[in-house]
Amino acid sequence: MTTPTVALLGTGAMGAGMARNIAAAGIPLRVWNRSTDRARPLAESGAKVCDSVAEAVDGADVVITMLWDADSVEQTLREAAGSFAAGAVLLQTTTVGVDGAAQLDKVAAELGLVHLDAPVLGTKGPAEQGNLVVLASGPEDARDRVDAVLEAIGSRTLWVGGAGAGSRLKLAANAFVLSLTGAVAQSLALTRALGLDPQLFLDALAGGPLDAPYVRIKGGAMLAEQYAPAFGIEGGVKDADLILEAARGNDLDPVVLQAVRDQLVRVLEAGHTDEDIAAVYRDYTG
Repeated sequence: MTTPTVALLGTGAMGAGMARNIAAAGIPLRVWNRSTDRARPLAESGAKVCDSVAEAVDGADVVITMLWDADSVEQTLREAAGSFAAGAVLLQTTTVGVDGAAQLDKVAAELGLVHLDAPVLGTKGPAEQGNLVVLASGPEDARDRVDAVLEAIGSRTLWVGGAGAGSRLKLAANAFVLSLTGAVAQSLALTRALGLDPQLFLDALAGGPLDAPYVRIKGGAMLAEQYAPAFGIEGGVKDADLILEAARGNDLDPVVLQAVRDQLVRVLEAGHTDEDIAAVYRDYTG
């Protein structure tokens, strides 16, 4: 397995954890972030912190993007036009949706990059632990060029087809995540409304076929009113909008997700912009 030189663009909650694991694997790494101060701590992990996108990607074999949306990815990549190594691989891990993946496929072609569309399942904790699940898609002949990177950032990589298939599967996965979060909040609120301790709902599921670590984590956060963002509400609404657009564009009525999205928006409008999607529970409790 050849060790690539990697440029990682975007060192927020997800990107920082990914960067540390890439550096820990002994892979040469440059990092860039729009706010350079957020990237500087990664120098302690062995990454070279760059002041410009062009500096970061110059000579890099693999360019990873972990940003906000398709437009921010496109803008960032275009800032480095002319600085990419010939035939460098774009490992695009941002959640961008169906149209966004197609948009970035065109941008990659214009810039001479090989596009691997590879959004990830997992939040800040799994990113820090190297336990992301990568939903990878793209040309088969480019896959071995990113093996070392994928091993560093994830516990498992699922190759799902041509570029864009990963983003489509990510929408289905996030529809489940958001809907499940909303369902847990609803059941806890209903338990309380019926005059019972809502913890009893989680206790009833414990150890049975309906139990899941995610249910316990989000449910516990709701009951403790601890909403430090692992998957922030603004990101949840952004992803919900991508899912709704894709579903309706394929003649599917995503009624459950629409309801959860509306709840998240109400919580956002109440001022809880820096909280986790688990704060959807506030829609019941105030």
